[in-house]
Amino acid sequence: MSQFTIDAHQHVWDPTRATYDWLTPELAPIDATMTFEELKPQLAAAGVDASVLVQSADNDDDTQLMLDVAASNPEIVAVVAYAPLQRPAEVAAHLDRFQGNGLIVGIRNLIHNIPDPQWLLRPEVDESLGLLEAAGLTFDLVSVLPEHLALVPTLVERHPSLRIVIDHLSKPPIGLADREPWWTLIGQAAESETVFAKVSGLYSATGESGSWTPDAVRPYLIRALERFGSERLMYGGDWPISVLSGGYARVWNGLSQLFDELPMGDRTNILSVAAQNFYGIEPRRIAELTRKNGE
Repeated sequence: MSQFTIDAHQHVWDPTRATYDWLTPELAPIDATMTFEELKPQLAAAGVDASVLVQSADNDDDTQLMLDVAASNPEIVAVVAYAPLQRPAEVAAHLDRFQGNGLIVGIRNLIHNIPDPQWLLRPEVDESLGLLEAAGLTFDLVSVLPEHLALVPTLVERHPSLRIVIDHLSKPPIGLADREPWWTLIGQAAESETVFAKVSGLYSATGESGSWTPDAVRPYLIRALERFGSERLMYGGDWPISVLSGGYARVWNGLSQLFDELPMGDRTNILSVAAQNFYGIEPRRIAELTRKNGE
């Protein structure tokens, strides 16, 4: 039986249905509607069986778009939605509304677009994270600055039961000479068993994001494996952002080359088990896809 594979980090967006403040003409060719239908052939070519859709905008319209897309695509097994963490009362209302929807597994905010890198420590945001913790929902941390990554131990101390996943391994300095402070901070962030990370969005940190190579990524994957273990790492293709750095096939081929160097158990964890465990993906969704793919 072939490896059942989950892509734990995908997006869709439609500027006619939701507002994406960060999406500008400078980001052509992704400054357009990006649909799951466009992605599906690329997933099939890579042998990817299932996807997790992740929030792309800090508004409810984006969440509704993801849910609508998921409704007609059983390959989508989970959705990471939006809730306004700076307004706890509204977060509570969102969580009430999400209750019973097995597709919604977690919450994300675009914190990397907020000027204050300490935003997650604000009292009102901290209260909202407590609500996620109590509800058993996960939190996707868009960590792009050292200051973001340095928050993780404090977040764990305040919310020891909140499952946190660090998106894109917090953007390691791929292609740069100095690995610090990322090297030390990622190790500190990994100390808690409730913290996971995504092997996704690992592009060059130099001026040309598409200049990354598997050899340049390898030391950062090894570091992540040493600190998290494969059971807390999950693969993500980061489409359509990946279009700007080589495209889905290049990302998949480059990362799978590195995964193929690992023992089978580690490879299985990264490509399937970690995402299922972290997000609590409903087993029936995986079973249905496995049965369908085996027909």
